[in-house]
Amino acid sequence: MKSFVLPASPGPGGIIRLYEKDYHYLVRVRRLRSGMCFDAVLPGGAGTRVRILSTVDNILIGECSVPGSVDLKSEDQLRVPSVVLFQGLPKGSKMDLIVRQAAEAEVSMVAVFVSEYSAAGMDRDSAGRMKRWERIVREARQQSGSTVETKVLPPCSFEDLLDFWGTLKTDYKKPLGILLHQEPLEKGSFHGYLGSYPDLTVLAVGPEGGFSPREVSLFVAAGFKPLIMGNSILRTETAAIYGVAAIRTILLESEAWEARQTGSCSLKFPLT
Repeated sequence: MKSFVLPASPGPGGIIRLYEKDYHYLVRVRRLRSGMCFDAVLPGGAGTRVRILSTVDNILIGECSVPGSVDLKSEDQLRVPSVVLFQGLPKGSKMDLIVRQAAEAEVSMVAVFVSEYSAAGMDRDSAGRMKRWERIVREARQQSGSTVETKVLPPCSFEDLLDFWGTLKTDYKKPLGILLHQEPLEKGSFHGYLGSYPDLTVLAVGPEGGFSPREVSLFVAAGFKPLIMGNSILRTETAAIYGVAAIRTILLESEAWEARQTGSCSLKFPLT
């Protein structure tokens, strides 16, 4: 279900003001008027209902209900563990596509890093990139109806990425790191790895050319499980969504995981 994602939290009294593209979309495209209501997603993923107070002077003024008072998920929608993408910075606009697809697929976080095989200078203009990625995430969530607030982190070095992994996994009971690789380093599979029922799954995907031997050895030393997908070498933007889709499909369709959801197992979901 499509939903409108508010660009910021409401002010005092639950009042919001929307301008420019947001105003155009709600008033010109959806034909909403003063006195009408629409459901929206707050930063953080909670649902709210907005009652339009005014649409004059190209400004939509609305009043939000209590955060969380609107359940934007259907009753039969399953809650699965967090999926995080570690993505080596690729060339050109490929990262834009990866961010869009990750947000649509309800990835909790995209951590972008500069790999040894990333093109020189691709980490420049990070401020401009971040603004564009934030806009892409918001558009993707509105289109897909995702209530997961996908976070995109600024590009970092490979060493900083491993430090982040070390910190991130301490917040979970059963974290899992999967390293997509073009060579069969280990006889592993998505089903085999996910059979441990992790409460966090991190998928690492390299840029064009994959990972360097040094990066692979450091990932494995940090606890990542190597995995190869079939016989074909996928483009980096294809590998990212392919891997994320495989992980989420297995988690969503796993009878054992569904049984754990309705049983006594209690897991943490701080990213969703």
